[in-house]
Amino acid sequence: MSERIVKCMLLNEELPGLAFQTYPGELGKKIFDNISMQAWQSWLAHQTILINEHRLSPIEPEHRKFIEGEMEKFFFGEGSEIPEGYVPKDNN
Repeated sequence: MSERIVKCMLLNEELPGLAFQTYPGELGKKIFDNISMQAWQSWLAHQTILINEHRLSPIEPEHRKFIEGEMEKFFFGEGSEIPEGYVPKDNN
């Protein structure tokens, strides 16, 4: 099976796309069609920061709505901001 290539809207490059739709609905379809695997991996790291810093639970409907809004901004809008006061973990 050959690798699917997409013109990634986030990175503005032709890159390997996702192997399957990773998010449901219209937003998931838009991501599948227009976002690369590399950009998706960047989102997953950013999403982890959002969940941890805002103490979100993906099973809570309000929290899911917030995460989805940030996902839309991250990929197709003005970008999703790192939470104020976030300090990256020092792995040393």
